Amino acid sequence: MARRDYFHDPEAPAVNSVVPSVVAAVVDERGWLLMIQRSDNGLWALPGGGHDIGEFIADTVAREVQEETGVEVAVVDLVGLYTNPHHVMGYDDGEVRQQFSIAFTARPIGGTVRTSDESPCVEWIDPARLDDLDIHPSMRLRIDHALARRAKPYIG
Repeated sequence: MARRDYFHDPEAPAVNSVVPSVVAAVVDERGWLLMIQRSDNGLWALPGGGHDIGEFIADTVAREVQEETGVEVAVVDLVGLYTNPHHVMGYDDGEVRQQFSIAFTARPIGGTVRTSDESPCVEWIDPARLDDLDIHPSMRLRIDHALARRAKPYIG
């Protein structure tokens, strides 16, 4: 399903959905990040996705990372809560979602890197290469906060 991001765009369509979602900054022993290139908008991002009814949030993180990358993870810490009403995502099925995301750090504990329908490219990325990738500003904020290993979670 195609997705279009509207970021501080006065022409954004009206929101009709809010879905709690997670992203995980999975950092390996070298300090490299597990990144995906999204199939819905082509941008590079941290793996993640929607929270399902009946799940613990840490289980959502583990499930989404494994589904999108093949890597099994353990959640390490909370990075922050991101709820920007000026970041709207429009999908080709008519859903228009207000951004609502919980970001975590995690460490790899198993699995093998692989692609999926949602992530046709999965790579361990040296943080020094981040400026070379096409990353949405809201995702880059989460990455920067995770890499800074903030002592206190970001809520905004």
